[in-house]
Amino acid sequence: MKKNIFILCVITLFAACKQKETKATEVKKLSVAEKIAHAHGFEKWDAVKEIQFKFGKNRLWNWNPKTDDVKLTTDTDTINYNRKSMDSIAKKADRAFINDKFWLLIPFQLVWDTSATISKPVEATAPISNISMNKITITYSNEGGYTPGDAYDIFYDNNFIIKEWIFRKGNTPEPSLTNTFENLQDFNGIKIATDHTKNDGKPIVKLSEINITYN
Repeated sequence: MKKNIFILCVITLFAACKQKETKATEVKKLSVAEKIAHAHGFEKWDAVKEIQFKFGKNRLWNWNPKTDDVKLTTDTDTINYNRKSMDSIAKKADRAFINDKFWLLIPFQLVWDTSATISKPVEATAPISNISMNKITITYSNEGGYTPGDAYDIFYDNNFIIKEWIFRKGNTPEPSLTNTFENLQDFNGIKIATDHTKNDGKPIVKLSEINITYN
């Protein structure tokens, strides 16, 4: 009798341990959006104190993500503002900031933009390279934000690195813009594609003077 009770206890304990292991595995399972973000260094983001980057030739940004203090420096002006309290001048600058930051950190935006919907991944032919890749589509709500209703078809490789995208303004069926993500650089763990070219091979966006300060 005692032997049977002992065996029953061992079986119960083993089952409980297996259940805990299963739950732990479930907790660690990442969504596709999270896998893309982590492939670009998302786990380092909490330690970021300030990020500087230049969009194109004339917009240099300094952003403290914890305080939301933003500084825009152009050839003709310097604007400092906090995103939690903006006047009309700051709002105009912030519209450009949101656009430029989106280009810089699109892998992280997939996680941050919780109001948007993200499709299930499918295999599809990338529009510029004509290579078979994985594709998800992120679609923004028709309400709120500076550009509501927009959609992006994002093409990424098996390492979850973004290679190309199709931007569709207002979620129209036809592409509004198609471009690459090239020259992936590692900034102490955060990976950013600094060059983007259109399907005709012409450059469209250049990100430069990138500097990330960590706590």
